[in-house]
Amino acid sequence: MLNFHQSPFLVIWEVTRACALKCLHCRAEAQYHRDPRELTTEEGKALIREIRNLGAPLLVFTGGDPLMRDDLFELAEYAKGQGLIVSLTPSATPRVTKKVMRRAKEVGLDRWAFSLDGSTAEIHDAFRGTSGSYDLTMRAIDMLRKLEMPLQINTTVSRYNLEDLPRIARLLEEMGIVLWSVFFLVPTGRGKMDDMITADEHERVFHWLADLSERVSFDIKTTAAPPYRRVMMQRAKAGSRPGTDGAPPWVAGRQRQLRAPRAVNDGNGFAFVSHIGDVYPSGFLPIACGNVRDQSLSEIYRTHPTFVALRDPKQLKGKCGVCEFRFVCGGSRARAYAVSGDPLASDPTCAYVPQGWSR
Repeated sequence: MLNFHQSPFLVIWEVTRACALKCLHCRAEAQYHRDPRELTTEEGKALIREIRNLGAPLLVFTGGDPLMRDDLFELAEYAKGQGLIVSLTPSATPRVTKKVMRRAKEVGLDRWAFSLDGSTAEIHDAFRGTSGSYDLTMRAIDMLRKLEMPLQINTTVSRYNLEDLPRIARLLEEMGIVLWSVFFLVPTGRGKMDDMITADEHERVFHWLADLSERVSFDIKTTAAPPYRRVMMQRAKAGSRPGTDGAPPWVAGRQRQLRAPRAVNDGNGFAFVSHIGDVYPSGFLPIACGNVRDQSLSEIYRTHPTFVALRDPKQLKGKCGVCEFRFVCGGSRARAYAVSGDPLASDPTCAYVPQGWSR
């Protein structure tokens, strides 16, 4: 099992901030054109070697839209050659073609992820800020299914689609996806505080997802929602079937390799590298801790005071600091920072009141 003090399980590299979409929640505040300061192909390959040496098995190329980089598949092929598990999260634009998908399959891409934030064009396109995005997404998903490539769907839960989640889930069942990655909005980038759902609504969605995980054919994971682990542990203790990681019993083999062996949180088993090489505890926690052009990723991850503090549950404050679930949950450090300015403060969207908490 990986020692998260030494090695992250997951590294996300924002290869570019260029993107044709204008998503309301965009963490990257993506632009239409590439930044000339982006890491070069050779710098990218050096980063990939560093990730391999650091022991991180899983690398995600994200953006912006990764397909805006002409060298994307050269980098992906290189990463596969280094023994990494590689995932790609492109935007649904006309750049997603059968030729591109075939190339991804030839390279050996382990998973392709698309975002779907509504069960209808009206909801999804409003969220993505681009008319026609829903239709492009559905066509791309259909092409991917015909190529028999593992498909992951990402959905960001917000005020815009909260009541649409059951309809999205039914749609995903028909698609035959392998994983539904459910993101919970963090008010950073273009995301606004008013876009977040409440603590009680978070709790309701967590229990709904737990129920759903018992009957659907795809795996479910959450992002920026550590309290989901607490919910799963409470349910397991009460006799519900899902395990502490929320994975259904039939998830195994290759898909299990894409799941962390234990709880991952901002800076704890997780590192994010920006398009210009800045290193963050996550893409939603915008505290720059160094740059891979000046320091090794391993040095930043292992020794920077912010990363070190985030891996120490004893440094958590408020409710999170006394919570009996702090070693398996720890709360969203990104959301705590976004709301309070302190990454070690309580997660403001956790409804749970710890046994040891006294106002």
